[in-house]
Amino acid sequence: MKNRVARKKEQETQAVTLADRLGAETEAKLLAKKRALAEEEQRRLAAEEARRREEERRREEQKSFAELLEESELDWRKFK
Repeated sequence: MKNRVARKKEQETQAVTLADRLGAETEAKLLAKKRALAEEEQRRLAAEEARRREEERRREEQKSFAELLEESELDWRKFK
């Protein structure tokens, strides 16, 4: 019983991390992959934002006079 308790305390003090188990080379590869994925996600989000802005600009260009007049806050009754 005492031996088991002693082993359990020893295991708790020697907490093994994932980095310890994998090794330096594998850890470096995983960190590089993580950075690459983060950069790719950032590029994807930037491209999506640019596409959305371009689409909005095109939509704004294609509006008819009636749509522009409808969006206008001017009221002809004030200028009568």
